[in-house]
Amino acid sequence: MKGVDTNILARFLVGDDKAQAKKVYRIFKKAEAEKSELFVPFLGILELILVLEFVYTISRSDILDSISELLLMPILKFEHQSVLQQFIPSAQANTYDLSDLLITYSAKNQGCEKIITFDKKASTFHLFELAQ
Repeated sequence: MKGVDTNILARFLVGDDKAQAKKVYRIFKKAEAEKSELFVPFLGILELILVLEFVYTISRSDILDSISELLLMPILKFEHQSVLQQFIPSAQANTYDLSDLLITYSAKNQGCEKIITFDKKASTFHLFELAQ
């Protein structure tokens, strides 16, 4: 199995570099034809969120829709897929920072009850706790 870097996912979603987007399409089609999977690291999704938000200024709802669509692709195998599946509906239902939410759901998946933070807004989310 091969893994994919964040820039592969970004080219696939944004298509801003046509030559690279074509290469990604070929890579994905080859994986599909070979019935193989491409591994997507959890940190790659975190980085993808940040790149789409701050480099491409893509809306929150479009980012969440894009991640949801990636999760449906049978050629992509996600690290901590269940965490992503919990994160998406939660993120759709509120306005907390996407990267903060993803970190929180990752920690919850590892058995944490709460995430201690200095972020006052984040601390109002039920999985965060304001540092005292």
